[in-house]
Amino acid sequence: MSFTLATWNINSVRLRKGIVADLLTGEAPDVLCLQETKSPVDKIPLEVFAEIGYPHMVANGQKGYNGVAILSKTPIEEVSKQYFGGLDDHARHIAGRLENGVVIHNFYVPAGGDIPDREKNEKFGQKLDYLTDMRDWFATDKPEKSILVGDLNIAPLEDDVWSHKQLLKIVSHTPIEVEHLDAVMQAGDWVDVTRKDIPEGKLYSWWSYRAKDWNAADKGRRLDHIWATPDIAPKAHSSRVLRDARGWEQPSDHAPVFATFDV
Repeated sequence: MSFTLATWNINSVRLRKGIVADLLTGEAPDVLCLQETKSPVDKIPLEVFAEIGYPHMVANGQKGYNGVAILSKTPIEEVSKQYFGGLDDHARHIAGRLENGVVIHNFYVPAGGDIPDREKNEKFGQKLDYLTDMRDWFATDKPEKSILVGDLNIAPLEDDVWSHKQLLKIVSHTPIEVEHLDAVMQAGDWVDVTRKDIPEGKLYSWWSYRAKDWNAADKGRRLDHIWATPDIAPKAHSSRVLRDARGWEQPSDHAPVFATFDV
């Protein structure tokens, strides 16, 4: 058995339900994890997705901000909602278990503001604290047969950004953020599935709305990730970023990231 999973920061699931439907229809992943849904759970247009063949959902939502959801073709059972970094009113995590026993953690890590200094920027401190709490949680409760996906708001590798040198002091690529993300990865023994499959070359999943022509400028960052525990990471393959989705009508500034698991 195999299943394909996609993760996508949609930047409002209600505003962009049309392109979510396009993705589900055109690409037909078995599971779609969404971040920044910006919607209470009961307002997510599940009926639209159910008509396409995705009647199952677990979600954690709030009005206007944050929010995560997992859409599935097959039944999925909610197993956890976590609130980290002192952000007890932020819907940034949901975990569900598929019928094959795989647990999927869907995260939306705080962006961290514009100044990479926790003394000058409270949001940056919250981001680091969120990652520290993630680390501690996975160190205490070691995951097995699990996948972690989401907008982690960090591009860790040199080839995950358009210019390593120019972005070293820019939030999302600073050394302290990368260290914190590495600590989360080590705590759960997570494997970066995307870079396991695509180890070489520039790879991005986010392009700013500020660029007049995002495609020509191509100043991207790989902020969206798919990780897996060592027991199933070797069974992952066919990783890709659907770059074209960044150019769809009224797009998110993120593109979907895919992987297939033979589990």
